Amino acid sequence: MENLIALLVAAPLVGAALLLCGGKRLDRTGHWIGTLFAAASFAVGVALFADMLGRSADHRALHQHLFSWIPVGGFRADVAFQLDQLSMTFVLLITGVGSLIHVYSIGYMEHDERRRRFFGYLNLFLAAMLLLVLADNYLLLYVGWEGVGLASYLLIGFWQHKPSAATAAKKAFLVNRVGDMGLSIAIMLMFTTFGTFAFGPVLASTGATSEGKLTAIGLMLLLAACGKSAQVPLQSWLGDAMEGPTPVSALIHAATMVTAGVYLITRSGAIFNAAPDAQTAVVAVGAVTLLFGAIVGCAKDDIKKALAGSTMSQIGYMILAAGLGPIGYAFAIMHLVTHGFFKAGLFLGAGSVMHGMNDEVDMRRYGGLRKYMPVTFITFGLGYLAIIGFPGLSGFFSKDKIIEAAFAKGGTEGWILGGAALLGAAITAFYMTRVMLMTFFGEERWRNAPTPSPDRPSVEPAAETGGEYTPPHPHESPKVMTLPMVVLAIGSVFAGGLFSLNEAFVKWLEPVTSFAHGHSPVSATTVTAATIAVLLLGVGVAWLMYGRRPVPSLAPRGSLLTRAARRDLLQDDFNHIVFVRGGGHLTTTLVQLDHTLVDGAVNGTAASMGGLSGLLRQLQSGFVRSYAVQMLGGAAVLVAATLLMRGV
Repeated sequence: MENLIALLVAAPLVGAALLLCGGKRLDRTGHWIGTLFAAASFAVGVALFADMLGRSADHRALHQHLFSWIPVGGFRADVAFQLDQLSMTFVLLITGVGSLIHVYSIGYMEHDERRRRFFGYLNLFLAAMLLLVLADNYLLLYVGWEGVGLASYLLIGFWQHKPSAATAAKKAFLVNRVGDMGLSIAIMLMFTTFGTFAFGPVLASTGATSEGKLTAIGLMLLLAACGKSAQVPLQSWLGDAMEGPTPVSALIHAATMVTAGVYLITRSGAIFNAAPDAQTAVVAVGAVTLLFGAIVGCAKDDIKKALAGSTMSQIGYMILAAGLGPIGYAFAIMHLVTHGFFKAGLFLGAGSVMHGMNDEVDMRRYGGLRKYMPVTFITFGLGYLAIIGFPGLSGFFSKDKIIEAAFAKGGTEGWILGGAALLGAAITAFYMTRVMLMTFFGEERWRNAPTPSPDRPSVEPAAETGGEYTPPHPHESPKVMTLPMVVLAIGSVFAGGLFSLNEAFVKWLEPVTSFAHGHSPVSATTVTAATIAVLLLGVGVAWLMYGRRPVPSLAPRGSLLTRAARRDLLQDDFNHIVFVRGGGHLTTTLVQLDHTLVDGAVNGTAASMGGLSGLLRQLQSGFVRSYAVQMLGGAAVLVAATLLMRGV
């Protein structure tokens, strides 16, 4: 069966090559070709999964060596794959959810002239992400890591005729490059420390390595994870990435790119377990980001950007759990999988709403859509209940376990982390209820003429109406779009319960990630009760603000925190002041120092030599009488010196 592993990557890669190189002759069938190759990869993944289930827990890992990539002296880089319980989990999520997004895109991108190319990029994205999670060494993982960055750039900026989309793509690429430098440095440190970058030897040698080196490697891996998973301080690209088509948002925010950082930290668990300082940094980043993203999500009127803030927050939960070590690794991946179901469903639901609302994204121009889009309403609603942690649904089981694990950290740190996780749960319930109420309930605000808002200062009237605003005619999306939403909604309801049954998911991952029961000062029952209480609190506050009173078409000024949250808590302002403007000043200063010190020293030396040579040149006038006088003078000096020396 190990010979099938390469097919997981090869199928979407071949699909991408066909679609991107096949030309316009494939325009009519390109979307089916892309979907077929994605589904083929999923089918291979299911076959490998079934085979893996038939093996004992300690013999489920498979390896496939393809060829030696760079054998140079003591440096050896292989193209080899490793399929174990952790990578298999990602394979099923990537290919399964990815295939559903392909199907959805058939309808969503139906009228796009470049649909074939779009599906080629989707296939390329799947291939890069599968390479990332199947690699058996960090260098090959880095190839997939960079491939994901390239594909995300192409997909976010797919509608490149929009300046905002082109800018967002460049921003995502550049911010991720900062994190990519962390991964490249970590790989260099691994090779100089362990003599290899293969997972097995590196992770098995952590006990014999100094804590300082492991801390440095861990911090560089964390920097890489912050870039791909949009964690503080490299989170600024995520909201702007919503400029891409909605299926791209679902793919990036649910099953692929943003989960790469969680995979990297979990796969490198042995390094972080042996480097407590690096592990503490992971926990801190996760706790800060889960609150950061939740606060941003509360103030967004753009439905996709509200969900983007939610993604940032939920990935923060996963990073927090991964930073807890063996008591949290399994729960981080469990929440990652359940999040893949309900967040993909929410994004596809948002795309369905946009599809029926003339691509309108401002929730203040929605309202009362539940009766016009019943399937979208039900599937979106189930995703909403799952993400807020409604009892019995997927998010309840996975998020509740993370909160328990946070308290199990123990001491003051445990109380702080557990409190932050609970606060994040309350804010999640608030902003997701806000999205639900503003979109599907209340008056039908889309019937009114549009008015400017702080997030959208102007509205371009439809050209075909002669400049007059024409209200949209909301309608349900075609079945090719609603069917994937239904499948994802089913996963949003049942996946968490199945994973928690007899701790099935924990036992599945334990041979790879290890597992340890924490000793929490708070009982599981108390944590569950507190989680439900904060959930009801968040829902209640949102109902009082957006359910009992009409939603104004113009966003109110709001508090200082609200205005800051609308601007992503000033993250772009901070980056502009510190890095753009500060970098400009630093560059100007360095140029001046270069001119003054380096060039000044060189030019000064040259000028001194020129002046000295000018003086010496005057002694060589070319006149015989001058030379005679110099000779006479020299002779006189010699005679005088001789007489003086005799006198002494």
